[in-house]
Amino acid sequence: MHFTRVIELFAMNSNLKKIKIVCFILLSFSIRVSAPSVQSLVIFNLAPIEPYKQLAFAVGMVETKGDTLAYNPLEGAVGVFQIRPIRLIDYNKRTGSSYSRNDLFNYETSEKIFLYFADQIGPYNLEQIAKRWNGSGHLTNNYWNRIKQYL
Repeated sequence: MHFTRVIELFAMNSNLKKIKIVCFILLSFSIRVSAPSVQSLVIFNLAPIEPYKQLAFAVGMVETKGDTLAYNPLEGAVGVFQIRPIRLIDYNKRTGSSYSRNDLFNYETSEKIFLYFADQIGPYNLEQIAKRWNGSGHLTNNYWNRIKQYL
């Protein structure tokens, strides 16, 4: 009787070992199983940063109410931003451009010149940009107050 009991225990042990091995194998597979990694590139189409956009609009509104064909015969100022001849000459010298007064009736050309001078001061001081665009002296404070109404 004792001998049969030993055989039964051995058989149980053998079954336990088999169960343990099967569990180990199954656990090994479950540990190794994972979702495949996703390697993709996401590109967002962001709007361009235009730090002077509102200021350009405001200057255009104060100067000419947005009229690209505006001309001031007293100063010879032309276009929506009322670019004076001396500023055009200065721009052409600095950039190697050869724009003429007639080119200033084109909004894109006038804006390009305005943005060039605005960028010389920097995007974080709109008041200084507006005042320098207008000229100098105490009247630039009035000009800035008018600009602020459109910002």
